[in-house]
Amino acid sequence: MPNFAANLSMMFTEVPFLDRFKAAADAGFRAVEFLFPYQYAASEIATRLHENSLTQALFNLPPGDWEKGDRGQGILPGREQAFADSLELGINYAKALKCEQVHVMAGIAPHGVARETLNDIFISNLRHAAARLAQENIRALIEPIN
Repeated sequence: MPNFAANLSMMFTEVPFLDRFKAAADAGFRAVEFLFPYQYAASEIATRLHENSLTQALFNLPPGDWEKGDRGQGILPGREQAFADSLELGINYAKALKCEQVHVMAGIAPHGVARETLNDIFISNLRHAAARLAQENIRALIEPIN
């Protein structure tokens, strides 16, 4: 039997984000996911999960500067430390939300950088993320079709 999680970034948008947890539970969902939790305190989200008997299925690691077009930092040259820092922030949220998996976003390939270089950076960052997440019993997920 499949288990479904309500994506609170895209569902129940008629109510404020923090009220979507109750809306999801009222609709019969037992798990939720969303793109990014970082504009809210982890403790506030954890409270909403607990109050509504929901499990946090997944969320994305910080994408970088979304307003400037970042959609992840995993492949970006010169951003390895920013990636590592964002991983730690994601881990803090995952632990607070009892979330067992996070999406490691690759990012958008910058023009003029060899694909081999981007692959090497992503593999190195994924290895770091996988090792660090394993210490916390959190799985790293990638979405290759994105």
